[in-house]
Amino acid sequence: MTGNIDGIERFDSPGKGRGLRVTRAFKVGELLFSSPAYSYVLSAKEKGEYCEFCFNRKENLARCGKCKKAFYCNVKCQKGDWAMHKLECSAMVAFGEKWSPSETSRLVARILAKKKTQKERCLSEKILQIGEMQSHVEDIDNEKRENNQADIAGLHQFYSKHLDFPDSKELLSLISQVSCNGFTIEDDELSHMGTAVYPDVALINHSCLPSVIVTYNRTRAEVRAVKDMKPGDEVLISYIDLLYPTEDRNNRLRESYYFTCDCQECKTRSKDKVKLKVRKQREPIEAEAVNAMVRYARKTIREFRALKHVKTPSELLEMCEQSLEEMGAVFDDSNVYMLHMMYQAMGVCIYMSDIEGAVRYGEKLLKPFSQLYPAYSLNVSSMYLKLARLYMGLDRRSMGLSALKKAIAIMEVAHGKDHHYLKELCKEMAQQ
Repeated sequence: MTGNIDGIERFDSPGKGRGLRVTRAFKVGELLFSSPAYSYVLSAKEKGEYCEFCFNRKENLARCGKCKKAFYCNVKCQKGDWAMHKLECSAMVAFGEKWSPSETSRLVARILAKKKTQKERCLSEKILQIGEMQSHVEDIDNEKRENNQADIAGLHQFYSKHLDFPDSKELLSLISQVSCNGFTIEDDELSHMGTAVYPDVALINHSCLPSVIVTYNRTRAEVRAVKDMKPGDEVLISYIDLLYPTEDRNNRLRESYYFTCDCQECKTRSKDKVKLKVRKQREPIEAEAVNAMVRYARKTIREFRALKHVKTPSELLEMCEQSLEEMGAVFDDSNVYMLHMMYQAMGVCIYMSDIEGAVRYGEKLLKPFSQLYPAYSLNVSSMYLKLARLYMGLDRRSMGLSALKKAIAIMEVAHGKDHHYLKELCKEMAQQ
């Protein structure tokens, strides 16, 4: 028996399959619906920073007495998480430093544990049950198949004591479902906190011209309008980073989600010329030189992604600076490939505590980000936030407060005025 969400209905979206649409009007910033996670997991690198159960960030979290590797706000949170943490607690002790399941394996283990005890639909399955999510098993390539097999091996290695596994076909289908439908829970600066599955939210189709945005309140997903919506309008989010030109966006969609977008922006490519802006010179740059530099930029971005966890920060920064110099001979500073490498360089500078360097890159990014991303983009609000905190670190108080106010203006729409991030930012402002 299916449930319902007030103001929302499931329908067959032409050319897209299942989808959601609104049955009443929604204004910009209005909450369409919120959903608890069917299952979720805190990223291993965030252990000790956030409560494993409620994702609250605070100092002096209480440590699990047995494994010493899980942290909680209090006894209530620890008890609330035990049904899931017990899948890992003794294994972390037994394997020690060799305990290394992927985040996907950890999430799938929790889903399997919940399925075993689940008697009826849960609150995250009002419209779509977890087993009904798309898997695209038939579409995955050899590389993804190998990654999925590695996740299955991790499940058997680290969770066999506490879980009974379904047959390999069903397990592969579940892992593929999680890969296609999992949501990355991010903080106010878009740093990865964990991964979760929200079946009802997974029904929302993609568009490069989204009508809504998904944000997170602890482990709960919240869907808010970023455009005024009238009855019958489809609920649409962006599955990908919208900074990039049409060809890049659709390559990413095909690789990760197995479809090509045919939204108005993809049909008209109206922003591509601005996104691929070349440097003004007395003699126009030939088309082949531009195309060659686009190929170089894409190759460099792939290489940087592959080497990000291998090279030292100084080596990564040098790589960014070299690629910016090469691309800068052809591309304008507002070209998206230049922006990509500036953003990476900014992140490396922050990691190296080079605040001046981070500010220098951040200031170059702000204006083009504001122009190229949609209204109420978290990519823009997070950039304002990063810069605000960097300015404060340099005692540039007025610039910091100005950037903070601009971040808050976007987040009031995207997160809602009563979100704990907004309350925390207002405290930050009051302390300056």
